[in-house]
Amino acid sequence: MFKRINNIYLRSFVIFIYFVIIFFCAIELNFLWLFGYSPDMQDIKTPTMSVASEVYSADGKLLGRYYKENRSPVEFKDISPNLINALVATEDARFYKHHGVDFFSFFTSVVSTAKGDKRGGSTITQQLAKNLFQTRKRKSQGFIKHIPVFRTIVYKCKEWLTAFKIEHLYTKQQILTMYFNTVPFGNNSFGIKTATLKYFNKNPNQVNPAQAAMLIGMLKGTSVYNPIRYPQRALERRNTVLGQMQKYNYITKAIYDENSHLPLNLDLSYVENDSQGDSYIRHAVEKWLDKWLKANDYDLYEDGLKIYTTIDSRLQQFAEEAVNEKMRMLQRRFYSIWGKKAPWRDSKGVEIKDFILKAEQKLPIYDLLDKKYKGDTVQIQAYFKKPKKMTVFAWGGDRDTTLSSADSLKYYAKILNTGMMTIEPSTGKIKVWVGGIDYKHFNFDHVNQSKRQAGSTFKPFAYLTALDNGYTPCDKFTDKPVSISYMDNGKPDVWAPNNADFHFSYREMSLRWAMGKSVNSITAQLTEKVGWDKVVEYAHKCGIESPLKSVPSVSLGSNDVSVYEMVRAYSTFLNRGNKIDPLLVTKITDNNGGLLEEFTLKTEKVLSEETAWLMLYMFRGGMEEPGGTSQALWEYPGLWKKASNQIGGKTGTSSDYVDGWYMGITKDLVTGIWVGADDRSVHFNTSESGEGSHTALPIFGRFMEKVYADPKSGYQPGSFPKPWSKITKDYNCPSPHISEDTTSADTLSAPVDTTLAVPQPATTEPTSAPPTTN
Repeated sequence: MFKRINNIYLRSFVIFIYFVIIFFCAIELNFLWLFGYSPDMQDIKTPTMSVASEVYSADGKLLGRYYKENRSPVEFKDISPNLINALVATEDARFYKHHGVDFFSFFTSVVSTAKGDKRGGSTITQQLAKNLFQTRKRKSQGFIKHIPVFRTIVYKCKEWLTAFKIEHLYTKQQILTMYFNTVPFGNNSFGIKTATLKYFNKNPNQVNPAQAAMLIGMLKGTSVYNPIRYPQRALERRNTVLGQMQKYNYITKAIYDENSHLPLNLDLSYVENDSQGDSYIRHAVEKWLDKWLKANDYDLYEDGLKIYTTIDSRLQQFAEEAVNEKMRMLQRRFYSIWGKKAPWRDSKGVEIKDFILKAEQKLPIYDLLDKKYKGDTVQIQAYFKKPKKMTVFAWGGDRDTTLSSADSLKYYAKILNTGMMTIEPSTGKIKVWVGGIDYKHFNFDHVNQSKRQAGSTFKPFAYLTALDNGYTPCDKFTDKPVSISYMDNGKPDVWAPNNADFHFSYREMSLRWAMGKSVNSITAQLTEKVGWDKVVEYAHKCGIESPLKSVPSVSLGSNDVSVYEMVRAYSTFLNRGNKIDPLLVTKITDNNGGLLEEFTLKTEKVLSEETAWLMLYMFRGGMEEPGGTSQALWEYPGLWKKASNQIGGKTGTSSDYVDGWYMGITKDLVTGIWVGADDRSVHFNTSESGEGSHTALPIFGRFMEKVYADPKSGYQPGSFPKPWSKITKDYNCPSPHISEDTTSADTLSAPVDTTLAVPQPATTEPTSAPPTTN
């Protein structure tokens, strides 16, 4: 039919237009599913922001949702003309002259890009189409996503088509309103109202030209031009936008000069209530899925996924109840000990005078105040000492009060926190995740984010190294002073550890007894025998991923590790010597229930079954050996209703009672618990108050009592597993009765885990029972 057109140039042009029309029709119709979905007119009429993803427990209970909740829509009349003018001048100067696509701007941008001056040609309407209808997301992709250049052309054409539809249905004012209500401004701010409140504590109709220009300038890159992190970049970008506003006559030169010389003047005092539905588990799942989401191009906050976790809601509830009960008591104990005295102390027990000042200097607002007042510390301190109304955390419920910022820092610095995780080693499933005492006020996760000195909970890796390299649980060492020479960063050094009670008994003790009683001197001797490099190697082999400084004190827990790592490593012993990659999510489905991914347990054989079983036997020594550091568990009668029940574990306390740990092992579960203040300078001051057996162990004891008391929990008391293979090493070496009281202690340099008890002799398969008292 084209042959009827005699003019070759006109014929070529008509053919080109014909195929362009066919191409756009193919995109619109998703011909042969090549081009992906395109929003139709009904979608344009009823746009949806996003679909929330949901996260469930293993037993089907909803744990939380993921959605962009920090969004407060506004009407056009409530948006300052300064914002509208800044947006149009910067993003789309011809906004009022086109019908969704500005071909003039598009072709000039292509020419500029070809010359090396890269700039975008998208109109505000096209940007709205991309933000509102996700024209480049998975749902909108077809087979062409595998063709690099062609897919970009299709995406751009799809944006054009969607932009034309938007312009057909909405006025320019409505388009601007939708744009301002959907565009992100960084720092979890979606929409102009949350942005103006977050950065200036103002509503959108109150911002001046400089503030409007800063916000619009952020649209080029919310991370790059983040005014909190990069104030200088944000300032320069703001002035560029002001220049655009002057260029297109939205402001005069006088207004430009006045506003371009203003500082950013951020006001970050607005407190938003955006924590609804948030929890430590919710964020742990998000972090756990991060790589999968990126690799599969899913958005957790928009794509309506259903995520099924390994968390047992019943056990999770028991853990949270135990934490709540015991941490309340610990906090009262802490306040009682220190009274009106400041608990922030150095290693010599001397108060740190500039503690609060340094805490102030770590806050983001300090740098802003420093610039605002040009380093005048008097004015800065006046700000921090000015009383303000605020809501603070309290164990009886959030409390409204009036405090200065400095007093608020003092208040929160004294609050103790915790991290707790429970895993079922045979399946690798994480059953409990308690990241802290209250997510709303303390959203730093103490299970996986926080790393602290492990104290004596790290000692078992020295004994593991020994058992796997020729030693037996019955091999004996003498509790006596030890001095170890070594090289530290090329310099000679000597390490001479004390026992925690600064006393050496000169008694010959088996390795099981020494580990159960947590004797520093014998652990140090053993470390010297097997080599501290070897201890580090075995710790990494079992699942510790944090870097470990290879020094003699490594076995006494001088390195920082997380609760997550310790639980994973201890699980290796109950899982027959197989290291696991813990599972937090079992499967993911789409919004309609279609399976997207299923996660299975990955294991690696790192220890022999004999060594793994012997380590479980060693852990039982904490309950069964003279002065075992786990014997405070006898105070929890709910653990011993079944006479054959066995529990193994290890307490730990770092220097100055900064960190209290307990690692508990039953026949089914491994639980790790850390207790301490977020700042290491804040801590208990005596072994009776701050050791692991008095801070972390009680949480474990109460938790397991609750688990055992519920027949529906699926976990009941019982004996540890029988040997999985033939045991070739001697382990039946009962420790002797001792007439005097036994003091157990468990720290790098101070007495901890003191337990008054008369021990029982160990047998081949000892049955746990409370020790008799003298």
